[in-house]
Amino acid sequence: MLPLDTVREFVLDRCPARTPVSVPVAHALGLVTASEIISSEAIPQFANTAMDGFAVRSADVVDAPCDLRVVETIAAGHAPQVTVGPGEASRIMTGATIPPGADAVVMVERTSIVSDGPACGDGAAEIVRVEVSVPPGNHVRPVGDDLHAGTHVFAVGTELTAGHLGVLCSLGMTEVEVFPRLRVGVLSTGDELVDDGSPLRPGQIRDSNRRTLLALAHRADVVPVDLGLSPDDPDEIETAITTGVQTCDAIVTSGGVSMGDFDYVKAVLDRIGDMRWMQVAIKPAKPLAFGTVGDVPVFGLPGNPVSSMVSFELFARPGLRSMMGHPDPVRPTVMATAAEDLPRRADGKTHFMRVLATPRDGGVEVRSAGGQGSHMLWAMAKANALAVVPDGDGVRAGAPVDVLLLD
Repeated sequence: MLPLDTVREFVLDRCPARTPVSVPVAHALGLVTASEIISSEAIPQFANTAMDGFAVRSADVVDAPCDLRVVETIAAGHAPQVTVGPGEASRIMTGATIPPGADAVVMVERTSIVSDGPACGDGAAEIVRVEVSVPPGNHVRPVGDDLHAGTHVFAVGTELTAGHLGVLCSLGMTEVEVFPRLRVGVLSTGDELVDDGSPLRPGQIRDSNRRTLLALAHRADVVPVDLGLSPDDPDEIETAITTGVQTCDAIVTSGGVSMGDFDYVKAVLDRIGDMRWMQVAIKPAKPLAFGTVGDVPVFGLPGNPVSSMVSFELFARPGLRSMMGHPDPVRPTVMATAAEDLPRRADGKTHFMRVLATPRDGGVEVRSAGGQGSHMLWAMAKANALAVVPDGDGVRAGAPVDVLLLD
């Protein structure tokens, strides 16, 4: 059996980042920057108010309360037309430009209107009473308060979140250079599998792997492509894989990668691809096939449902994220405390136990999510983490344990 780290390094070495492309910012969520983002302009580009209120000269309100003549009302999106002079103020709405002459804003809650004549019109002027003194710059957002022109905003290798996209839009960017989002085909194989909702005949089981792996691919920020369900027929399996290779950047299969007489996926991939068949020193998910058909990576995952999910997390997900330019494609582990015994038997493998992780006293506490068999999908569905339990007799309650957080 091969160590986990050796196998994962083998996979990652053969999953280099794809050639960068330029995509609309609207489609870039979850993608990774392929070039540095440098601010071409200041944000904000003009001094504006953080509050609804009145733009004033701070020197005029030193001896507040005091009355000021309102010369203008400034809404967001409109440029001020009047300079604020001595004894004057402009009513101003959040986000609006600070008018010339003013150097501070008094929030509306600390003012009152004492005369409601028309601002900047004929007849009696509108008069506002300012109840507090304020320093220069009060509630004023200066030019470049968030970013100055020329600021190095995001480095190469930044995974773009919602906040990142907002910054790009603030900078006026409509496109961004990124590593492209992958199209990943998912294929289930096996005569025993059905997915039409019909009653099961003897020996049949319902296909859960394909839907699960498609969902995991989606969560990995790739475009999942359903390649369907293939029986144990070499010709049909070959057709499905070659079709996927023509339209996808990577292929994920489940089932047919062990050493049995009916493991036809292995036979087909040996014939049409450059594959390596490995037994990894882990439980579940010991068998793994990985290689290429043409230049398209193929991940042959085991057929047991929990094994296929764990194998995806440990090998396929890191490989796919590496292809999309993620500098750290492997999920990090955190140190947790076992809230109960996590028993196992020594067998020369690292066990990935399905656990529930919860915050506790500033750290993380884990307990078993249920049955640990590779066919027990319910416990895997309830788990939000995998406890990394080294070879031996397990982890005792209260002892530390490394945990791979899934959620």
